[in-house]
Amino acid sequence: MAPNSTAKIALWIFACVFLVGASGRAQSVASAKQIHWTQLTDAQLKLDGKPPLTWGVYQPDKKSKKKGSDLLLILVGHRYMMLDLNGKLAYVVYPSDIQAQEKDFESDDLAKADNLIPSSDWTVRDVGPAELVRFKLGDYGRVIDVSIAHPPNLTSFY
Repeated sequence: MAPNSTAKIALWIFACVFLVGASGRAQSVASAKQIHWTQLTDAQLKLDGKPPLTWGVYQPDKKSKKKGSDLLLILVGHRYMMLDLNGKLAYVVYPSDIQAQEKDFESDDLAKADNLIPSSDWTVRDVGPAELVRFKLGDYGRVIDVSIAHPPNLTSFY
């Protein structure tokens, strides 16, 4: 074997090892940015005071939750929306942006400026056993109420 071909083989092996390591890191970074949305079975959703025929409320699981963020994914009829309760913003979510995982969903970050839905009259308040979110959609002029039950306070029993 010529010395030049040995260098080429060594370079080829180095490149393969580098690419395998880089792709593994890229996959772990991509999975870290994934949000796993879990269904809230004790939530309620109303559109203009009445529950729609099809609806759902989802929240990021503890691993996906960003510090200081309060996000909800809601389904109203055939329309998905992500709500940023801290920023009082609503975003349209296209079905192609979320992947079903049994009853839950996974997605990348859904807060994109291009997907903002005009909304107004936001109220987010504690109503005893639940938190009530109310806002008005600017594109349809409809009022959405989302009620999310607080987790039980187990320390009060002791």
